Amino acid sequence: MTATIEHANDVYPTRLDGGYGVLPRHDQVVWGTTEDGPMDQQSLESYDENGYLAIPELITPEEVDELRAERQRLCNDPSILNDERTIVETASQEVRSIFEVHKISDVIARLAADPRVAGRARQVLGSDVYIHQSRINFKPGFGGGDFAWHSDFETWHAEDGLPRMRTVSISISLTDNHSYNGPLMIMPGTHRSYVSCGGTTPEDNYKASLMMQGAGVPDTKTLTKMADTYGIDVLAGAAGSAVMFDCNCMHGSNGNITPYPRSNVFLVFNSVENTAVEPFSATKPRPTFIGARDFTPVG
Repeated sequence: MTATIEHANDVYPTRLDGGYGVLPRHDQVVWGTTEDGPMDQQSLESYDENGYLAIPELITPEEVDELRAERQRLCNDPSILNDERTIVETASQEVRSIFEVHKISDVIARLAADPRVAGRARQVLGSDVYIHQSRINFKPGFGGGDFAWHSDFETWHAEDGLPRMRTVSISISLTDNHSYNGPLMIMPGTHRSYVSCGGTTPEDNYKASLMMQGAGVPDTKTLTKMADTYGIDVLAGAAGSAVMFDCNCMHGSNGNITPYPRSNVFLVFNSVENTAVEPFSATKPRPTFIGARDFTPVG
């Protein structure tokens, strides 16, 4: 780990010999006001309290159709399928995720810069924003894999070097998300408690973690206590709807054994006042297709 002043004063330590622990959050959740974007006071207060906000009909059915066609184009492009940015399911060899899609798709780049999307991110974070990560996630019917419970911030802090909690994800549904085809699940309110994880970060951990996350996953005792305390919200919604959620929300999703596929465009916005430094618990940053080092504002 590279020693820096920020690291010496790290308020979110993780992957230490001391094992797992729950620490308080030291950063505010909502940085902007109603004057800074499209969301009203009630929406901002709900996001602040729960750590997430469901947004019905964020984009139109026509835009959903365009994005689905773009998703298919990307999946049919051999140069993309053979690229390190594409992750496939171990068992089925079907595409699980394609990363950095805002760089390889003009359609998704326009979506990311759209005021309905980037405007909400700027409003919550109270500053200009850049894209830290983007991807299309696929969860095909009859075998789409699960995503273990985790806080994104733990990994982005440990392996990408994001210093503080000033990052928001916006997940836009390209298919209907039912309660039974592996939708996003969030423990509301967990964004205010940081889970410091045990263990160390393996070399090139991202190669394994993009398939099945190991390092940076909370222990079952902590997860059980959080679920008992906060409950679990299952975020179903129609195609075109979206969920925006704080970087420290505890979240995950089940596998999909139904006939009904699920996919979404996932955009991660970080404040330009919170740009990445050296990783806090890894020997080097992850590749830029997972954690950007280009901090150019979007939108």
